[in-house]
Amino acid sequence: MTIITVQSSYSPSRVPVIKNANFDQIPSWVSLKSSTSSVKISHKQGQVENLHLVSLSKHGKLNEAFEFFQEMDKAGVSVSSYSYQCLFEACRELRSLSHGRLLHNRMRMGIENPSVLLQNCVLQMYCECGSLEDADKLFDEMSELNAVSRTTMISAYAEQGLLNKAVGLFSRMLESGDKPPSSMYTTLLKSLVKPRALDIGRQIHAHVIRAGLCSNASIETGIVNMYVKCGWLVGAKRVFDQMAVKKPVAWTGLMVGYTQAGRARDALKLFVDLITEGVEWDSFVFSVVLKACASLEELNLGKQIHACVAKLGLESEVSVGTPLVDFYIKCSSFESACRAFQEIREPNDVSWSAIISGYCQMSQFEEAVKTFKSLRSKKAAVLNSFTYTSIFQACSVLADCNIGGQVHADAIKRSLIGSQYGESALITMYSKCGCLDDAHEVFESMDNPDIVAWTAFISGHAYYGNASEALRLFEKMVSCGMKPNSVTFIAVLTACSHAGLVEQGKHYLDTMLRKYNVAPTIDHYDCMIDIYARSGLLEEALKFMKNMPFEPDAMSWKCFLSGCWTHKNLELGNIAGEELRQIDPEDTAGYVLPFNLYTWAGKWEEAAEVMKLMNERMLKKELSCSWIQEKGKIHRFIVGDKHHPQTQEIYEKLKEFDGFMEGDMFQCSMTERREQLLDHSERLAIAFGLISVNGNARAPIKVFKNLRACPDCHEFAKHVSLVTGHEIVIRDSRRFHHFKEGKCSCNDYW
Repeated sequence: MTIITVQSSYSPSRVPVIKNANFDQIPSWVSLKSSTSSVKISHKQGQVENLHLVSLSKHGKLNEAFEFFQEMDKAGVSVSSYSYQCLFEACRELRSLSHGRLLHNRMRMGIENPSVLLQNCVLQMYCECGSLEDADKLFDEMSELNAVSRTTMISAYAEQGLLNKAVGLFSRMLESGDKPPSSMYTTLLKSLVKPRALDIGRQIHAHVIRAGLCSNASIETGIVNMYVKCGWLVGAKRVFDQMAVKKPVAWTGLMVGYTQAGRARDALKLFVDLITEGVEWDSFVFSVVLKACASLEELNLGKQIHACVAKLGLESEVSVGTPLVDFYIKCSSFESACRAFQEIREPNDVSWSAIISGYCQMSQFEEAVKTFKSLRSKKAAVLNSFTYTSIFQACSVLADCNIGGQVHADAIKRSLIGSQYGESALITMYSKCGCLDDAHEVFESMDNPDIVAWTAFISGHAYYGNASEALRLFEKMVSCGMKPNSVTFIAVLTACSHAGLVEQGKHYLDTMLRKYNVAPTIDHYDCMIDIYARSGLLEEALKFMKNMPFEPDAMSWKCFLSGCWTHKNLELGNIAGEELRQIDPEDTAGYVLPFNLYTWAGKWEEAAEVMKLMNERMLKKELSCSWIQEKGKIHRFIVGDKHHPQTQEIYEKLKEFDGFMEGDMFQCSMTERREQLLDHSERLAIAFGLISVNGNARAPIKVFKNLRACPDCHEFAKHVSLVTGHEIVIRDSRRFHHFKEGKCSCNDYW
């Protein structure tokens, strides 16, 4: 029994009696704190205080422990090494670097020669708290090092990706005669994740063999995964085959390696071996197998895996359900993907991203936006940046700048617009919605825009018809030291095409390889064909096609055929149509454009023959659709649409312009022709826009169309802008048209 005698403010009623070191019998913090001012405490009293300090530390009461520590310091009570050790462990577990640093400074003053055990505790605290700088400094100061010291630093270096430091210290550890623990090998192996680390991985593997640790399943698994991550699948398979005990993680690691290397069939063969050997499955195995099936688009095999998942009752597990959703989407079985998604008990951000991106892949953009809005209103999941990027894509296709802006604001609020990829998607979205000012604002806000952002912004101006600005941006980008890529030149050549800049187009195509070391592809040559064809240089375009280093593809002939239609060259148009139908008989452009040319030329028999051929092949022209947004709602119109609630008002508005007939395309007195023109989708959308603005001439009318604007409606929009004073914007499948005071921004060059 130990009796504490206290001078000054200790009262007899508070004298604790300690029979042993049981923490439950240590005096309370309140009683000790109130009794430590101006106290002279004997050595035995210091033992009690240290026991209480240890108790607070072990129970995670770090702030209280520090307050008590300071009171002990003021009272002159010596803090034991074990107390320091417990305090450092508490700092480490709670990741409290500030407390740890203060404690370390006090320890330096209180303990002259701390033991290696205590210093290792400090070292571990710094490493766990992420301060390698402090850990490095202490490690260099330590007069005595042991295996724990070196292992701690090697693990910290490895986890932080400081491979050279980790391996260097590992080598010195071996030279010193210290025997590394097996856990250190696994930690080191986990840090070797790139092909350049393969040689180091082989050396560590050799050390494992010399140390006789080849039978350690954890280390062997680590070696397999290391070889997989370093890209040496032959070595990984060799070690795998020699393993006496193959853990599931070794199987899945090798399967992942095969899948990522494009050897999904080998991954599936390994899965069959896993089943044959009776290895216990886990949910991760299913996710890996489903990824392999997805990469091969093996729908039937994936369905069999799904049946196994359902049999084991794992459909509701997010770790299995999400790969199932992704698998079905990649196999274009979207209904199955939706059903698999509905089975997930608690979808996470990856699950929601998968289903939303699936809607986008299936061109169900409205459904993607609808799902996103529903999700945000319910706050059902924490979404990630990839989800927002998918929604930006949907908004760009729908040309829904209002929703896009709201999603942008929501993403900023949640700090999810940090990646360059996300910002580039924003630039594309605003550009395709006709909001170049917003696109410019996003671009200017970027600290260091990458090539994707530059290309998106250049492409936006090209699509908008601002060729001079697009080319200026390109030259500015190059002057900033940014190297253009293949996609950048597509944007530049598109800008030249939309403005008839033939010589500039030839210049950029010529300098791609010579100046920028970017090899032109068939896509770049198709752009050049389009430049010639749009400019009416059809003979030059044909000569260019014959001399280019690629065989003309369907797009080559389509660009040429479009130029023939624009410039009414029936002879060359007929040749182009035949070539296009031969290369791609399913492309309706090979029938529709020649039909239009024959009709224009009055060759009705030839026109009927082309249409007959199209019908025999059971092909249908893509339905023309135009839409306009009014008060946050999208209104859609197709040719001859009479389903809109304001149909009567729309057609009455169109009849106000019925007398407008001028130009070649309008020289027709047939009543039927008038009715056909009246039914065009973009006209219906323009008429609805005029009704919606209700006489406000300053309100622009924005119409979006899925196909190229027809010449009739292009002339019609010019006339309406002149008569009504409204600015009309039409975005078709090729570019933006700004109609103002009877003129279009394309200068009739489109």
